Amino acid sequence: MSESEQGLAEVQRAHWQQIYGEHPGMYGEEPSEPAVRAAAVFRAAGARQVLELGAGHGRDALYFAREGFSVMATDFSPVGLDQLCEAAAAQGVAGRATTAVHDVRQPLPLADASVDAVFAHMLLCMALSTQEIHALVAEVRRVLRPGGAFVYTVRHTGDAHYQAGTGHGDDIWEHGGFAVHFFPRDLVDDLAKSWTLDEVAAFEEGGLPRRLWRVTQTVPR
Repeated sequence: MSESEQGLAEVQRAHWQQIYGEHPGMYGEEPSEPAVRAAAVFRAAGARQVLELGAGHGRDALYFAREGFSVMATDFSPVGLDQLCEAAAAQGVAGRATTAVHDVRQPLPLADASVDAVFAHMLLCMALSTQEIHALVAEVRRVLRPGGAFVYTVRHTGDAHYQAGTGHGDDIWEHGGFAVHFFPRDLVDDLAKSWTLDEVAAFEEGGLPRRLWRVTQTVPR
């Protein structure tokens, strides 16, 4: 990681810590639409264990737990994960939800082929370089079992905030304090090499609205 990338990563980590601290449960308790769809994909594949990357305060991780999955939720914000743990206890699913503070720029703290399914809602389009995104997806493939599914969402270059605000290079643009790596379609295809690419679905979320892709890819058996 270059010095400028390291600096941006540290600024973003501090920003998210502050946001979660000032706005507990900021995304509410209802799961995201991609999480609901992912649960159906995971269930059809016979998954029991789900790893969520960038879980934040846990609205989607807690949904997976309520749906009967065993969930490991990771995030680089201890504040967000503390809120997740409190909510898990209140909802009676603490036994199915574990957390780990983890920066996805580092290797995942899991053994090879040890996870049934992985979910990441807008995590891959954080302030990560293209090289870091490729490394992360390689780690996801390493920890997934054969036949395991990876469902992720990313904002793409058709989004209204693409090329707005402060540019950091590598299609990373910062607007309102949030740095986003906007995905061109060829990056999605590159990340799916050596996988089976099952679906790339366009959808919208939020008030702008944000324009995203929901990508489902599986490890060949």
